[in-house]
Amino acid sequence: MEVRAPAPKPPSTTAKLELRGPRSPAAAQVLPPEALAFVAELARQFTPRVQELLARRRERQTEFDRGRFPDYLPETTRIRTSEWTVAAPPPELRDRRVEITGPVDRKRIINGLSSGANVYMADFEDATSPTWQNLVEGQLNLCDAVRGTIRWVCPDTGRIYALGPNPAILFVRPRGWHLWEKHVLVDGQPVPGALFDVGVFLWHNGAHLVREGKRPCFYLPKLESHREARLWAEVFAFAEDLLGIPLATVRATVLIETIPAAFELDEILWELRAYSAGLNCGRWDYIFSYIKTFAEHPSFVVPDRGAIGMDQPFLAAYARAVVAICHRRGTHAMGGMAAQVPIKDDPAANARALDTVRADKLREVLLGHDGTWVAHPALVPLAREVFDAHLSGPNQIDVRPAGGPPRAFDLCAVPQGPRTLATLRHDVEVSLRYLESWLRGVGSVALFGLMEDAATVEIARAQIWQWIRHGARLDGTVELTVSLFERVLEEEVDRLGAELGAAAFQRGRWSEARALFHRACTARRLPPFVTSLAYERIVTLLPPNQE
Repeated sequence: MEVRAPAPKPPSTTAKLELRGPRSPAAAQVLPPEALAFVAELARQFTPRVQELLARRRERQTEFDRGRFPDYLPETTRIRTSEWTVAAPPPELRDRRVEITGPVDRKRIINGLSSGANVYMADFEDATSPTWQNLVEGQLNLCDAVRGTIRWVCPDTGRIYALGPNPAILFVRPRGWHLWEKHVLVDGQPVPGALFDVGVFLWHNGAHLVREGKRPCFYLPKLESHREARLWAEVFAFAEDLLGIPLATVRATVLIETIPAAFELDEILWELRAYSAGLNCGRWDYIFSYIKTFAEHPSFVVPDRGAIGMDQPFLAAYARAVVAICHRRGTHAMGGMAAQVPIKDDPAANARALDTVRADKLREVLLGHDGTWVAHPALVPLAREVFDAHLSGPNQIDVRPAGGPPRAFDLCAVPQGPRTLATLRHDVEVSLRYLESWLRGVGSVALFGLMEDAATVEIARAQIWQWIRHGARLDGTVELTVSLFERVLEEEVDRLGAELGAAAFQRGRWSEARALFHRACTARRLPPFVTSLAYERIVTLLPPNQE
């Protein structure tokens, strides 16, 4: 029997709203006055809370810088020690053994939904450069995907891309609380990017999904506390009420991507318990968060990023904690990303990459994860093969790992390994290539056999900043100074210029990428997010009130 949502309640906001983004056919379609009014309602209700929580993040980081390390919260002991569970997984979300992620462009959405994975996560955050064009076209693409009408014609070959049978379930990853949408102002202030992304998607698709017997699903990034999870629960409840869809229809999986969040896993699930669809080990951003959290401490200097694998004690403890707590609370514990892409011109290297993916997925399923992530459709069969071989049902939520919660010491254990000049050069090259693409509006880039997103640059520049800050010695002898870093940076820029040719280099945004990366690596204090620094360079504002 078809479920029909009640008619949406009319927005009651008196907020002054300004649309400063360039006009386009996509913007006109996805941002009618009613949708903008809904976003304004969310912004006026919740922007002050976002600002308060971001201020608390800054205060907390100052405490870490001064020597107070993360720990479990004494005031929430009762939540951690009492017995309770979150909302049970609805039937359509019980089996999530393989999930694929990517940006919100039409081709990648179609390929992801048709890949054979259980879930496609459309990513407005790390895999999408938040240009106005990308955001509004991405929302239009998702509207078409929800309705099954999405198609794309390759301009070079004429090949038509459309959804295959049994498409994956769509999850949407909005931007984190720290990112703003400056193309939309409410009462003269930018709207939180997260509220814009979720608001536009829900206004267009929330009631439609309910009528189809489905539900809106989200991945929530970069949370640093259970209070931030509480805010999301309140946003969902407020939006559901305003749109006239049943309470607790939305489901959301939280990406555990920060060290502070790892100490509040129970509390995050508790706050989202009516909406929860589990937790995910967002391990790449988690490595970045480790460096950022302990940036000012010389005893926490990390090794080459290639040496920071899941066998490092701090990552192993974190993964065990996610599985144990999710299963205790009756929900999914999702594994991390396999970022490898096919290496078509080197069969031996491709075989080694596939062996790496297979070993990683085997580790996850044996640890107790209920599913995993891949970045490329070619990896879906491999990941499914590994999980199929070890899952006797749709998930293993009923499997409870032995042992209690990890000690704070284990979650903060310093990773061990070499620090090398070769990694410095690789970090610089990959970051320059990625940032230049990001500035051109491309946020997901295949580089050296991996599908890279913003987390790559965040790890690289935080690592270099930390090495410079504490005078780390590379290859055991060479101290990394600002002058050495600048020399390597200029050498890599020159080499890229020679590789591309003068004309192509000048057409790109390499000088801006170089300046951004230099600032991110040499600032007096570690900038919280390089994407926040770069955002001003992609904002395209119309004059106020221009029609």
